[in-house]
Amino acid sequence: MKVILGSDHGGFELKEDIKKYLDELGMQSVDYGAYSTAPVDYPDIAFLVAEQVSKNADNVGIILDGAGIGSAITANKVPGIRAANCHDTYTAKNSREHNDANVLTLGGRVIGSGLAREIVKVWLNSSFLGDRHARRVEKMMAVEKKFVK
Repeated sequence: MKVILGSDHGGFELKEDIKKYLDELGMQSVDYGAYSTAPVDYPDIAFLVAEQVSKNADNVGIILDGAGIGSAITANKVPGIRAANCHDTYTAKNSREHNDANVLTLGGRVIGSGLAREIVKVWLNSSFLGDRHARRVEKMMAVEKKFVK
């Protein structure tokens, strides 16, 4: 599994910490920016990350902006993406087990490094449970297919 990372200026510092943490965990990651705290538009970065995840089912994405919300909304516009904005370990685990989330978004101005590391670890170590949840994910994706031409 490769982790595709991205942030805007509001998530830059936390992204840099998460990148170090992924290295500590022995995870391969690719950084799509931002590369400083200079202002950038989060939709641009969120799209780059989501696009890479949509091209390879073995990839997952982690996007950080100020609140994590705008990046989740943007990423979810890319077909095949199920992005979840998580602020605790329960929602991180649930997003993977029940919703088969392939992108995690975090708010660099909402949570600190310690909690972010816990969320990332739980999210990466959780797996889709399938069964009744598979039917529900199929229904979510059917809604997407109605609008993708």
